Amino acid sequence: MDAEKNRLEENRLGKKDWYRWGPYLSERQWGTVREDYSEDGTAWDSFTHDMARSRAYRWGEDGIGGLCDSQQRLCLSVALWNGQDPILKERLFGLTNRQGNHGEDVKECYYYLDATPTHSYLKMLYKYPQAAYPYRQLVEENAQRQIDQMEFELIDTGVFDQNRYFDIFVEYAKGTCDDMLMRITVPNRGDEDATLHLLPGVLFRNTWSWDDSAKPRIEYVSPGCMQLSHIELGTYRLYVEGEAELLFCENESNGPRLWETDGKGYFKDGLHDYVISGEKSAVNPERFGTKAAAHYELALAAGGTEQVRLRLTSKKLVAPFRSFSRIFQARKQEADTFYGELQADIADEQLRLIQRQAFAGMIWCKQYYRYDVETWLSGDPAGPPPPKGREQGRNSNWRHVYCDDVLSMPDSWEYPWFAAWDLGFHCITLALVDSEFAKRQLIILTRDRYIHPAGQLPAYEWAFGDVNPPVHAWAAWRVFQIDRAHSGDRVGDLEFLKQVFNKLVLNFTWWVNCKDDGGRNVFQGGFLGLDNIGVFDRSAPLPTGGSITQADGTAWMAMYCLNLMRIALELAEHEPLYEDMATKFFEHFLYIAEAMTSVGGVELWDAEEEFFYDVLDLPDGQQIPLKIPSIVGLIPLFAVETLEPERLEKLPKFRARMEWFLEHRPELAGLVSRWEEPGVGKRNLLALLRGHRMKCVIRKMVDESMFFSDYGVRSLSQSLRDRPYVVAFSGQQLTVDYEPGESTSTLFGGNSNWRGPIWMPINFLLIEALQKFHHYYGDDFKIECPTGSGKMLTIYEISEEIARRLKSIFLTDANGRRPLFGDCEKLQTDPHFRDYLWFYEFFHGDSGRGVGASHQTGWSGLIAKLIQPRKRPSGPKRKRTTNKTKRRRGG
Repeated sequence: MDAEKNRLEENRLGKKDWYRWGPYLSERQWGTVREDYSEDGTAWDSFTHDMARSRAYRWGEDGIGGLCDSQQRLCLSVALWNGQDPILKERLFGLTNRQGNHGEDVKECYYYLDATPTHSYLKMLYKYPQAAYPYRQLVEENAQRQIDQMEFELIDTGVFDQNRYFDIFVEYAKGTCDDMLMRITVPNRGDEDATLHLLPGVLFRNTWSWDDSAKPRIEYVSPGCMQLSHIELGTYRLYVEGEAELLFCENESNGPRLWETDGKGYFKDGLHDYVISGEKSAVNPERFGTKAAAHYELALAAGGTEQVRLRLTSKKLVAPFRSFSRIFQARKQEADTFYGELQADIADEQLRLIQRQAFAGMIWCKQYYRYDVETWLSGDPAGPPPPKGREQGRNSNWRHVYCDDVLSMPDSWEYPWFAAWDLGFHCITLALVDSEFAKRQLIILTRDRYIHPAGQLPAYEWAFGDVNPPVHAWAAWRVFQIDRAHSGDRVGDLEFLKQVFNKLVLNFTWWVNCKDDGGRNVFQGGFLGLDNIGVFDRSAPLPTGGSITQADGTAWMAMYCLNLMRIALELAEHEPLYEDMATKFFEHFLYIAEAMTSVGGVELWDAEEEFFYDVLDLPDGQQIPLKIPSIVGLIPLFAVETLEPERLEKLPKFRARMEWFLEHRPELAGLVSRWEEPGVGKRNLLALLRGHRMKCVIRKMVDESMFFSDYGVRSLSQSLRDRPYVVAFSGQQLTVDYEPGESTSTLFGGNSNWRGPIWMPINFLLIEALQKFHHYYGDDFKIECPTGSGKMLTIYEISEEIARRLKSIFLTDANGRRPLFGDCEKLQTDPHFRDYLWFYEFFHGDSGRGVGASHQTGWSGLIAKLIQPRKRPSGPKRKRTTNKTKRRRGG
């Protein structure tokens, strides 16, 4: 067993806590809901970037390239000053939702380059201009840009044009669970000498201002050492190599600056005032506090490099840097060994680089998240009372939520909070390198401190009550499979599966009780993550009155049924009582399949256009299909599962009940794809789409004039580019047209960008669904792909073609250019940029350019799973049937 795998095993067995320290420090805490104590709930305005340097946070901390313990009591990060900026660079800057022409957006250049799952080795890169940071230019230029223009980014300002910038490489290596080595390497990329003020620092998260907890202390020990004492965490020492001035202040709000109060002190912004303004009185001359830094003034020659080393450890060391290089070398080699084994079957060096950086982004986006909703609503004992209206405002129905965990987050700046359905996708990728962490994430979200007593999973902190697609049963099953395959355990972690299943049954019941209007087995979950892909805001009351019967909402629930059925069948092989649960979800799936066929006399399936559409139900009884060719019509493909004859033999009660049900409800049996006709290996298929409908939907999906882009499946058909969909009501016309990149609609606010781009999680689910269909139909069943090409592919080959197109977003083409970077010449050709990757929120439908949040490795990290080779399915060819048989069986 290699060293990293050994550490993972020690964690799993509880022998050592390698998770105790990790990259859990967010890149942004300001502008979050948790820190919002405003009257009107405008989080971005309540706590701004300008306030952040002077105001102590209540619920968390932020920093650049940071590390902290698993309860974020002590944080280590980097601060910078180039001698030109108006402020000390202690956290990443970006535009608020109101400032950006496409909503909030980080305006920095940074990359997560490497990481092991136990954080034994970590590496990131921050690019820092030598010219004054263009804060004002970024704000003013984006304010001038219209919604139909691209965002104005840091790289567009020209600050990197002459290579006059510093590369700040931040690396960590662990000596033990409580011994963190930090190495900061700074190349001067410019052709002139330059000076950099580098301040690696530590701080204690401020807890003492809000309650009566003991105040920790950081104090000077010697010229190269400071001691850090915390009543819960214990005592640590920070060893600093070389000539550095040790500075101390308090992680306390600067009342005089923020609120014009009286008083003096060594406030949170003391380092800023001391370094930039030269205010000697801003730091404590007695050299103690709750925030401290080692101040290096590095004179870098043109093209030169400097390096700084620090060590944060629970030990008292006589020679803290004697073993430093050896430990770093060992951890880096161990990281290479760990990923070398994982990537043993990946020959393409580019794919190996892409995958490893994707894993790095996933691991660096593990963040500490604290949010006690009861205290947030009611107020802290030592703080002022919350504003009026908070008791009935945001998240007021979620008082039970008490978060104090390390969670996988979509992004450490733009989305520094958990998002329920995002997390399900994260766990698939994370399971490849750390299945225990992935399993724990899924369990955390179903704990009593998170899941609502009624059964709803919290969506995200802006509105816990919003409805996300129910992907957690799918994620749990896939993580279970990945974990079982990697561990070599033929049975697998049944306790995990059981624990998640039992809680998800509660969540499923919530869906049935709250989102099935009229008990018709038709579900209306709201926007369900698809934002402004339709005519109306599906989460808000319709301007027409009435409601929307959602093809995607109903299909998600059909998928949920099959996922829970599959888990129950697995558990039933070991505990027969789960057979009844499997039967329950099997039957419920059939009722949903029936509802998808016809709802109140109007089908969600349009027989003429051979596609699924939402239906608008008006108060006067009219039902109007909303014929927008979008991924709403592709999502029914997700509801597919195969049943192996060997499994049915082991579960006689389930098989008997299933056969009885299908015999006595033949109208439901006919809805299921060729139930009476076994497929490859005599297995059976459960799916919303029968062979003909499935083939029709796939044909549209792989039609390059509609959904099929060179870079994956679009979220909206490009046929709407020239022929927009228009619906009229009350003298108004509402339009949906194809927008492959930044959205020009503000239906859901500034950052709603779903009218055309390629969306990694949806593509991933499509790929997995196609693989299941192939598992049943085998190699004899072929579909033209792309549509009109004359090229016939198996369903599996179509899934591989989608994956190939997705991977091409990140790969260099024949001209050495990555579609990901669009027209940005610097990113495409500069050797110090071109191999550092960003994993965007989504991708331009025509060019593959990254769009939206630039570091949302969360679900775009699924590319790592697509890169990982999988065994090509094989089996006996399926016996052909006559056309007469096909017609009789509804094929």
